[in-house]
Amino acid sequence: MTLFALALLLVAAVLHATWNFWAKRAGGGLPFVYLVSLMINAGYLPVVIGWCWWKAPVFSWPVAGVVFGSGVLKTAYSLYLQRGYRHGDFSVVYPLARGTGPLLSMLGAVLLFGERPSPLALIGGVIVVGGIFYLTGGTAWFGAGGRGVRVARGFRYGVVSGLFIAAYTLWDRQGMARWLIAPVLYDAGTAATQLCLLTPFAWRRRGEVAREWSEHRKHAVIMAVAAPAAYLLVLTAMRFTPVSYVAPTREISILIGAFFGAKFLDEVDALRRLGAAVAIVAGIVALALG
Repeated sequence: MTLFALALLLVAAVLHATWNFWAKRAGGGLPFVYLVSLMINAGYLPVVIGWCWWKAPVFSWPVAGVVFGSGVLKTAYSLYLQRGYRHGDFSVVYPLARGTGPLLSMLGAVLLFGERPSPLALIGGVIVVGGIFYLTGGTAWFGAGGRGVRVARGFRYGVVSGLFIAAYTLWDRQGMARWLIAPVLYDAGTAATQLCLLTPFAWRRRGEVAREWSEHRKHAVIMAVAAPAAYLLVLTAMRFTPVSYVAPTREISILIGAFFGAKFLDEVDALRRLGAAVAIVAGIVALALG
């Protein structure tokens, strides 16, 4: 991996952890996700117009299909992740989602693309699983009452979110490497897809959307800036860097997210969760080196 790609991904990791932290603070559902989507599309509109005037890109139905598929996956991911933040601890849901994503991406690459991971990569996968087990307190939460139920719920939301991450990572890699779609047009297209998919449901709940604007406008603005900026950096790196390097490097954000949960959200077992986050990142590094 080049130093330029590494720099792009490290900045993206900081931005990613930041917008997820503010998503947790907002605690909203579909109305909040829709508000953020409106802001992202409003910001992208002049950028896309300028890009099309400058580059005059050629559109095709296969490219539109790739962009639409990515938008569907990310819409489902956004809604499910936001629900997870409403019902689970940030320092459980976020590291789990980001930690299982690369692991499942590796498994997907093995099953779909015939890749064969090295022994070091397999060891990294075991470390990730062990770190996840430690993060969630192992089997202890089965008998830990209300707190155990909350951690178990966070575990479920985190792992399923990781499935979505793996799915759109593999999908987007094809969009970047095979179809060579400009990152700005790709991300703008997925954002427009999300807006179209959510609009019929948000219209019926427009009063709640207005309330989210009144109560969580600051959270939405931060997300609308940080989320697309982070993923544009990732898509740019994907154009000249294998996904087996991109996906693991992004997960430095796990440490940042675990720190945010411990420092600013006063979540319990902060030291244990930070230690587990370090283990997960170590496993992901092994995956990348393997």
